[in-house]
Amino acid sequence: MGRLLGFLLCLSSFFISATFADWNILNQRTESGLKISLKSYCEGWRINVELHNIQGFAVVPEECVSYIGKYVTSIQYKVDSERTIEECRLYLSTSCPLKKDGKDAWLFDIDDTLLSTVPYFKKHHFGGEKLNLTLLEGWMSRGKAPALEHSLKFFDELKSMGVQIFLVSSRREHLRSATTDNLVDVGYHGWTRLILRGPDDELNEVQQYKANVRKQLICNGYRIWGIVGDQYSSFEGLPSVRRSFKLPNPFYYVS
Repeated sequence: MGRLLGFLLCLSSFFISATFADWNILNQRTESGLKISLKSYCEGWRINVELHNIQGFAVVPEECVSYIGKYVTSIQYKVDSERTIEECRLYLSTSCPLKKDGKDAWLFDIDDTLLSTVPYFKKHHFGGEKLNLTLLEGWMSRGKAPALEHSLKFFDELKSMGVQIFLVSSRREHLRSATTDNLVDVGYHGWTRLILRGPDDELNEVQQYKANVRKQLICNGYRIWGIVGDQYSSFEGLPSVRRSFKLPNPFYYVS
């Protein structure tokens, strides 16, 4: 009986191993029978991240790291980002009756909204390895993040219209000096306030922290016409604002 049980266990293990060994994304089909290529699989994964159907992921799927790396360093990534900013301009020019009384406001996130972290993630497998906050903050402290050019132009346009600009970031307070210097060095200046996470804010998730900031601004009489960010945590929660605009970011998720 013991020998028979051992044989069956070995046989079961063999079939399980064989099944996993044979699994390959290039051999798969959708439920409707469509053949999946690696490119279409990774493009589908990226799109569903942007649509917020995929949430809370810790790493980019290993088989998609190369695809994501090519995307965020491509013309397409720049075109997608520019289109987002163009929609901001269209909304601002057609749907925002600014009162120009010092209370018209617009909110920006910082990382991958005003400043790019692509140079950091290029050295860290384009999101294919779990985020190391210590390493990322070390990189941020050097203040070498480049500007996202389309965001910089829109930032300047808002400023010229008298809109109060609030930078609301999940960066922690100890990075204030490095963040300010980095922003100024690449061309950003004249914002109304830079808001970073203090020790008490770290007790909440980023989504709640940013919702609390919006609540305080509204209580202070500001009309928040719009938000630009790369994470849904910049927009979700109450109070909501008139419009939110999401920039593409497929290599990390912040809740």
